[in-house]
Amino acid sequence: MGSPADRAVTPETTLDLARSASPWVLDPVRPEAGTLCLHLRGRWTMGDRLPTPAEVARLLTSGAPVRRLTFDATSLTGWDTGLLTLLRGVLAQAEAAGIVIDPIGLPDGVRRLLRLAGVVPRRREERAAPLPSWLARLGQVTIGAGNGVADLLAFVGEVVQAFGALLTFRARIPRAEFWFLVQSVGARALPITGLVGVLIGVIFAFVGAVQLRQFGAQLYVADLVGIAVAREVGALITAIVLAGRTGSAFAAQLGTMMVNEEIDALTTMGISPMQFLVLPRMIALVLMTPLLTLYADLLGMIGGAVVGVGMLEIGPVAYLHRTVEALRIADFVMGLSKASVFGALVALAGCFRGMRSGRSAAAVGEATTSAVVTCIVFIIVADGILTVLYNALGY
Repeated sequence: MGSPADRAVTPETTLDLARSASPWVLDPVRPEAGTLCLHLRGRWTMGDRLPTPAEVARLLTSGAPVRRLTFDATSLTGWDTGLLTLLRGVLAQAEAAGIVIDPIGLPDGVRRLLRLAGVVPRRREERAAPLPSWLARLGQVTIGAGNGVADLLAFVGEVVQAFGALLTFRARIPRAEFWFLVQSVGARALPITGLVGVLIGVIFAFVGAVQLRQFGAQLYVADLVGIAVAREVGALITAIVLAGRTGSAFAAQLGTMMVNEEIDALTTMGISPMQFLVLPRMIALVLMTPLLTLYADLLGMIGGAVVGVGMLEIGPVAYLHRTVEALRIADFVMGLSKASVFGALVALAGCFRGMRSGRSAAAVGEATTSAVVTCIVFIIVADGILTVLYNALGY
């Protein structure tokens, strides 16, 4: 039996692979009409050895030219995706050859599935674009950074306007939502904040004990832990914990509301999303961050006392007395003022990323991740600036 390409199209021409029960039967091409009819009979399933589209296409191009292709499936007894895959390939090659397709003879289910498959275009492999030069990449990064800064400044301006409306008693803040936020960012954050505070105090006491014991000055571990926790570490660690816990939550909440078009609904009803959503979150976090910092300071000093009393054999009264002597009110004021700034930055970054989120699940995830990174960057930069400023002022 010769190959399909070597055989002329005759009334008895068939394509029968391995003598399966599913042969193609092709009517002879009528030169005056240029029409070719493909008869389907038997079962056409994935389990059968079906011909390939290329083999059938060779039959279409052999013999007299074909201008129109029709089908006859009256003898078809069964089919599945194997037939659909084959027909997809045959139809694609026929269209490429300029042959008109008439699928009216196919079963209704086959026609519907082929029509559905044709709605989605085939994915074409595109060549990767050449990598731009370093100057072009630098320009793209610069433009992106500039657009991001401009967007952030615009958001800050909207927040300032919302605070102005609050001060003039024109802001619409949901009170129930506000007190829920206060509880969420405050009371519910006590366990993790306390745990981190204790561990930070223990770590600082260990580090100080190793060095100060060499000079017989282990009593000054109380000074080290107390001043470091009150001035710097308490506020910094609390802010970083809130960045991962609360800033990401704000971004996820607002991003999800953006996906569900709830923010668009508020705007349509004439309710400012900045006043209704952003302002309560910022106020709640600015109020709760100093309180959480004070709580972390206390537990950090207790963690240092555990190490000082347990390992360095310092008396509890001596340790407490040394801590009180070393600390000043200005140390706590410095730490709590930093905490207020950090709280505002965490709320600002979280709400900014959430309000600028895209409208998909992936975009919400990216906004949440970006919120945590932005919060931490803002906190570190602000801490450096405030430390230099307080040092210049003599604190």
